[in-house]
Amino acid sequence: MLFNSIEFLLFFLVVTTLYYLLPYKYRWVLLLLASCYFYMAFVPVYILILGFTIIVDYFAGLYIEKNTGRKRKLLLIVSLVANIGVLCVFKYYNFLNANLSFLLAAGGHKDPFPFLSILLPIGLSFHTFQAMSYTIEVYRGNQPAEKSFGIYALYVMFYPQLVAGPIERPQNLLHQFREKHDFNSYNVSSGLKQMLIGFLKKLVIADRISIYVDTVYNNSASQNGRSLACATIFFAFQIYCDFSAYSDIAIGAAKTMGFDLMKNFNRPYLATSISQFWRRWHISLSTWFKDYLYIPLGGSRVKHKYRQYLNLLIVFTISGLWHGANWTYLVWGGLNGLFLIVESALPTVHIAKNWLLTTLKTLITFFAVCTTWVFFRAENVSQAFIILRKIIKFDGPLYPGNPKDHFYYAAAAIFFLIFFEWVAEYKPRLYQYIPNNYITRLGYYTFIVAIIMLFGVFGGGQFIYFQF
Repeated sequence: MLFNSIEFLLFFLVVTTLYYLLPYKYRWVLLLLASCYFYMAFVPVYILILGFTIIVDYFAGLYIEKNTGRKRKLLLIVSLVANIGVLCVFKYYNFLNANLSFLLAAGGHKDPFPFLSILLPIGLSFHTFQAMSYTIEVYRGNQPAEKSFGIYALYVMFYPQLVAGPIERPQNLLHQFREKHDFNSYNVSSGLKQMLIGFLKKLVIADRISIYVDTVYNNSASQNGRSLACATIFFAFQIYCDFSAYSDIAIGAAKTMGFDLMKNFNRPYLATSISQFWRRWHISLSTWFKDYLYIPLGGSRVKHKYRQYLNLLIVFTISGLWHGANWTYLVWGGLNGLFLIVESALPTVHIAKNWLLTTLKTLITFFAVCTTWVFFRAENVSQAFIILRKIIKFDGPLYPGNPKDHFYYAAAAIFFLIFFEWVAEYKPRLYQYIPNNYITRLGYYTFIVAIIMLFGVFGGGQFIYFQF
């Protein structure tokens, strides 16, 4: 069930209304059943895969808490192997097999393993990482094992963030399912406001931009440098608005029922460095890798600087692999790691901050990030390098074979997005002059809905990160 569909709006209204009408003790049952229905709206049979990992991790958590020493570690390993094993079979088996087949063919041998015709379960990487965080935190002693199977299943399956995050931690979310959330007009109003912002980003900006980006990137061989450069910049905003839109809708939908999910984006394209960008982009995943991989590897608290560089490269290469079973994602992740290494290796120069220096650093960071997005968007690595070579030439028209109005709509949407995010980042006091009363809020909501209805691209398809 897509967030940008009439079916979801009806589903959301029914579930949220029933949530407040039902007695407190039955609400978690409603949410669990609703979440099962939400997930089964995609491929029903795949709920069995989710059920398998939930059962394994639930009992693993209970027995990890009861045992000590090597048994605890063995139980954690069993849980991690079960989760990563499912991920490997459905997401990476054919990728690994294709590369093995290539290597064997080069040596004159035949690949003995068959390719599998399987569809990747939607959101598998997200709920797998959320489940893994639970058993890791129980093992570390930071989270008591959840005794209720239903509550734990809801932790993994909570419908707002089930298929594309934010990737929650048990310390933040589990206890909220036991708390009574009375109807609160502020929560409902704040949640609906954030959902509206999400729909605006998705329908008016991301899906509008995708028309131009898809036209250029899907025919990259016949495109010129200027159109590819523009499409790459546009794609940077497309993927940001598409993904942050899902997070906004998820956080908003949860907020209307009194649940607080973690912030996932914080105006990433206003970052003045690559490290700051990754503190602002997909925060739930970045912090997951930091807590469960980077720090256990030694992080930055290592004797030799080269070991920290290796840790960064390992983490970001694995992060690339998390995004998809393709060499393009591995290069994308490795390139981000390389940029962070270069940034870390450069000497720190203390210069008084001014708007010109901040703007320059922001632009350098943005264009470095756009370079990595080429690999993320391209079908293969060789195509990505061809696109980069064309971009360097920077010749030709901006919109070959693409209606000009799509280009101008997309450019206007990006301009207003940058403007409002710049105000929120550097001039937040301007908002205090806006009256905060019923009439203003009603006018605000009406205006956003009108913009969505007038300029939204309906039926634009699923969210980009659903494939991960």
